[in-house]
Amino acid sequence: MLQQLQDAGVTPQDVLIFGGVVVLALVLVILAFATGANQSKQRLKRVTQKAQKAEAAGTALSAVNVRRATADSSIAAVDYLIKRWLPNPQKMRGRLLRTGRQISLGQYLSFCGVLTFLAAGALKVLLTIPFIACLLVGVVIGVGLPHLVIGILGGRRRNKFNALFPEGIDLIVRGLKSGLPVSESIRVVGQEISDPVGVEFREVSDQIKFGKTLTDALWSVAPRIDTPEFRFFIISLSIQQETGGNLAETLENLSVVLRKRKTLKLKIKALSSEAKASAYIIGSLPFLMFGILLMMNYGYASTLYKDPRGIILVGCGLISYALGIGTMAKMVRFDV
Repeated sequence: MLQQLQDAGVTPQDVLIFGGVVVLALVLVILAFATGANQSKQRLKRVTQKAQKAEAAGTALSAVNVRRATADSSIAAVDYLIKRWLPNPQKMRGRLLRTGRQISLGQYLSFCGVLTFLAAGALKVLLTIPFIACLLVGVVIGVGLPHLVIGILGGRRRNKFNALFPEGIDLIVRGLKSGLPVSESIRVVGQEISDPVGVEFREVSDQIKFGKTLTDALWSVAPRIDTPEFRFFIISLSIQQETGGNLAETLENLSVVLRKRKTLKLKIKALSSEAKASAYIIGSLPFLMFGILLMMNYGYASTLYKDPRGIILVGCGLISYALGIGTMAKMVRFDV
């Protein structure tokens, strides 16, 4: 094994550096995941103790000073680095919230760090290129792949919400026509409609019970959804509360508009499907042909990634390939 690593160009210094960084990153991830739940329980316990003391002293529960926890990691050093050096952390928190999963910013960054060094070590073992180059490629993989996965999870949840949201509005309209108030209709939507619509409307209903206004409660859950459809809904309710009018008719018209938007999006998807299929086929041809060449003549084709000049050419080709894919994706994407 040692002889194989030496033949691959891996020095003992590279092994020690890589091993130490991986161990440190694993320790950070374990601490972040292991102590995150415990920290939440401790915060809840402290708040409960304050409430009990205030109630025993005859003071109102509203006098208890409960502040929202803003820690991104249970490790103080990691939390300080995030707040001190990470650019625009609020945007990253919003992306994580839109997935609907309890993923803290510290856990996300720890996973990115571990993936970066694992990818760099694998490239160093497999390819005879300098460790700095492997580290740069590992950074691209470690940062880009989690970012892509978070975007996919958030997009799936957003699409599922948009598919169920018109049904929720129709249920609110029926409740209003039967004489129920808006807050009670929202509570019914949270019970009857499946997630993610149900869980968000249950959150709105709970916040209204705790004293928030309807508009404030809706705007507080808007960052977790981040869709124009939900913002239309909030604005419609806000305007109706200020100016009055038939709220059931307003929401019914909004439901019709949302269904028409969905229909238009499906038409656009159908019209652009042929261009997307052609792009998939043409984009996969270079990889398919290279795989065929590897199977037919491995020694001839493997020179492309064994020779440093070939690696440079592959890097330039992948950059051009990514630019082309991004351009085509932008051309077939329409905002409705």
